[in-house]
Amino acid sequence: MIKKYYFNLHLTYHEFLPYYEGQVHAIVVRTTDGIRIQFPASHIRKYVTSTGIRGYFCMNTENNKFLSITKIS
Repeated sequence: MIKKYYFNLHLTYHEFLPYYEGQVHAIVVRTTDGIRIQFPASHIRKYVTSTGIRGYFCMNTENNKFLSITKIS
């Protein structure tokens, strides 16, 4: 069964730099439903801009295994 988790993520470029450089490996967020989720920072790298990461995202999992993250807005 595929589960969807929705969350906001707002990190400046400088806040995300340790994740991007591999010094910190996991991002922890709280979903809009209040669930705490953790995922590898590498899954969100493609959304980094010169100002950082800012947006509303959806993460899909199946049997608690990562499938994808999509930026919604």
